Amino acid sequence: MSTLIHRPAIPKRQVWSAVGSMAMCAAMLIASEFMPVSLLTPIASDLRASVGMAGQAISISGLFAVVTSLLIPSTTGRLDRRHVLAGLAGLMLISLMLIAEAGNFEMLMAARALLGITVGGFWSLATATIMRLVPEESLPKALGALYTGNAVATSFAAPLGSYLGSLIGWRGVFWALVPIVAVNLVLLLVTLPPMKNNGSDRGDANVLSLLRRAHVLFAMLAVMLTFAGAFAVFTYFRPFFETYTHVNVAELSILLLGLGLAGFAGTYGASAFLNKRLFQLLMGLPVALAAVTLAMLPAGHHFGTVALLVIAWGAVNAAIPVAWSTWLSKAVKDKPESGGGLMVASIQLSIMVGAEVGGVLLDHYSAGVAFIGGAVLLVLSAIVIGSGKRLRPRA
Repeated sequence: MSTLIHRPAIPKRQVWSAVGSMAMCAAMLIASEFMPVSLLTPIASDLRASVGMAGQAISISGLFAVVTSLLIPSTTGRLDRRHVLAGLAGLMLISLMLIAEAGNFEMLMAARALLGITVGGFWSLATATIMRLVPEESLPKALGALYTGNAVATSFAAPLGSYLGSLIGWRGVFWALVPIVAVNLVLLLVTLPPMKNNGSDRGDANVLSLLRRAHVLFAMLAVMLTFAGAFAVFTYFRPFFETYTHVNVAELSILLLGLGLAGFAGTYGASAFLNKRLFQLLMGLPVALAAVTLAMLPAGHHFGTVALLVIAWGAVNAAIPVAWSTWLSKAVKDKPESGGGLMVASIQLSIMVGAEVGGVLLDHYSAGVAFIGGAVLLVLSAIVIGSGKRLRPRA
């Protein structure tokens, strides 16, 4: 398979500034997407909707992210990727202002749909853009930097949203994000070099056609099992901690903050090993996540032990998207944008499926059974990956 990546000739300092701008955009996207979770009750009250209806408005972004990720490689055609990414940041800016000014439930839904388009578009193009910015040997480091932005937002978005919401209201929280995203938009335009599509990856009319490649098909199956398993667990941490560990609000905040902060160690640690041990990590990480998940069940009544396991869970979980992005950069070199779109669609779908599976198990049995179900999915993903031979492109 030929490699057709053309990198613009720009100074090394600008390259890493561009990577930093993209990491900042990733952080803003994660914050915008998940901060409302901590503000759900006041949002529902203000818009005269039920909490369940407000939750639907939050989740609709995932649906639009799936659709966008499948369409954007072909619909953006030969457009300069610098302008596409800046346009997506602009769309995020508009979405935040609409959310902050939403006068009814329908306007909130529309604003969240716009955010979903940004989420799907940005993450579909992110790996391909990094590939065009840095040399191959620097890819793990650059992808690690990108996902550090993810880890920052995951760590602080919910607690900050909750705290600021009590001071300035939920609308004020979203208005506070607006100037930061505006600065990020300018930084993207300043730091990213022109990156016109040179024809190496115009995007298939149907991104799903990549599934005709056996190694991509197996990889997407493994991706869906991995993320479904992780989110069948992650989505229901709170009820597990409340029913098994019997935490109070302060202890719950400590556990969730530790979970997020551990992501820094996970992204850094994965970056150090990806060049030499990629396939071992792809197989080993879901097994490790399953093992930590199952270890929480007998230890669930001991706060100190659970806290250590949560930190380990957060570190392992954060390493998984870095590993899969690195696989994408190596295994789908000729069509990284189409591959990115397919991967984002697979991840978003698996998040929805995993949360649904975990929810059914929680409602009918218990949070512990939901954890077991998630662990089973994680082990199945490791079985699909195996030694990694199935994930290697044919010569």
